[in-house]
Formats: sequence, C-alpha cells, structure tokens
Amino acid sequence: MRRRGRHRGWRGNSAGRRLSFLRSRRSASNMLVRGAGFADTMSRYLIRRIEDNPAIGLRTHTQIVAAGRQRHLERVQCATTDPADVETNDIRHVFIMAGAMPNTGWLERCVVLDDKGFIKTGFRTVARRSGRARWPLTRPPYLLETSRPGVFAVGDVRGGNIKRVASAVGEGSIAVAFVHQVLQQ
Repeated sequence: MRRRGRHRGWRGNSAGRRLSFLRSRRSASNMLVRGAGFADTMSRYLIRRIEDNPAIGLRTHTQIVAAGRQRHLERVQCATTDPADVETNDIRHVFIMAGAMPNTGWLERCVVLDDKGFIKTGFRTVARRSGRARWPLTRPPYLLETSRPGVFAVGDVRGGNIKRVASAVGEGSIAVAFVHQVLQQ
C-alpha cells in the first residue's frame, strides 16, 4: 500500500469498503463527499467499483446539514458548497465515515507517535524502533501509558486500538485504574 505524506495514508478506503458492504444489502446507496472527491484517499479499485455501480449515487462538495424525524430518522437535508442550495431527501439510514487519521501533530514533541501519527502506548513506547523514546522510570510503562509517565492515551488516537466505541470506553476505564496507581506512587 502506497503512502502519501507522513500522516496521510488511505483513509477513504474505510468508507469505500463500508459502502460496498452496505450496497450488497440495500437497493440503492448514496455517498456524500465534502470535498472534490477521494482520489487522494482511496484505492483506485474502490473508486472504480463505486463509479461503475449504477445503484451508488456519488455527490461531491455535499454534506448533511440537518436531519428530521418523528419516531426514527426520516429525512436529511444536504447542502453543496452553495449554502442556498439545500435539498431534502427522504432517508431512513445514515452511516458516517469521518476518516481515520489522528489529529496528533501537535503532540509530536510531547509523546512518541508511530509512523502514521497514532500515539504509542505501553511497551511500544520503549521499543528500540521508537527512536527517541527514553523511559525515565525503573518500572515499565503501563498498558495505556504514553512515553511521558503519567500521561495515558485511549481510543482511536492510540496505536493498536481496534477502532470501536466499546473498546475506547473499556480503555478509558482501564486508564482510570492506572491513573489511580500513578497517583499512589
């Protein structure tokens, strides 16, 4: 898999794969893209699969701006780059793929990040490959502890996380227990 830039990668692939999966179970699907397209973030084979499928509507420069419901989702309003151009569509399901790129550039000098920009935690913070990682304590880092003792990372921003809400919540609970241990030291 080719990479472009330090923190870029192929984040559109997740959305493309999910759309292909959902498309096999629905009669029609629409993909809204906020930008001009996804050529920089999605593999060519997925782009072709989406563009060649007549049951998939692709709308660029478009985003959801409102949702309406009575007892369940019934409609959404979509807007293009022209704020006056708002369209209402009857719809029952919405799946949002907001991307999988961590916003951690601001942490680069504080904690060790992997080559994709995710925060290294636990034993990964002191592994030889992590370059400048120097663990200052005699004890090893806790499971969710960053390269900075007493600072923990949980959820999607952490390298090795499985990118699920339930796991992030569980990691948060574990991190709280580790914080209590650090405070008692």
